[in-house]
Amino acid sequence: QLQLVESGGGLVQPGGSLRLSCAASGSEFTLDYYAIGWFRQAPGNQREGVSCMTRSGRSTNYADSVKGRFTISRDNAKNTVYLQMNSLKPEDTAVYYCAADLARYCSDFAGDYDYWGQGTQVTVSS
Repeated sequence: QLQLVESGGGLVQPGGSLRLSCAASGSEFTLDYYAIGWFRQAPGNQREGVSCMTRSGRSTNYADSVKGRFTISRDNAKNTVYLQMNSLKPEDTAVYYCAADLARYCSDFAGDYDYWGQGTQVTVSS
């Protein structure tokens, strides 16, 4: 059973940066067998897709609200996926989750993912 653990969240000022990590374990398959998604959920809001990466790693997608500011990447040797977040804004404040699915292509729909981490809080405030 794949287990995902996020880390790297915290409090940052507007304009600052954070790098979230999502470490995988417990599966016979390494993360390069999975499509990966990053999602976020702010209080009172639905969980929304932020970014995703296909199994091959050759294709990535971003929500319009984060394009040009966030970057998803994967380190196969560490079995870890990252979300680099730059130029952070107060509206980026949310709990961030990574998710994985044994699929070739990625999706911004939460229901398409079978495995989820516990989430990490990101707060952007002065």
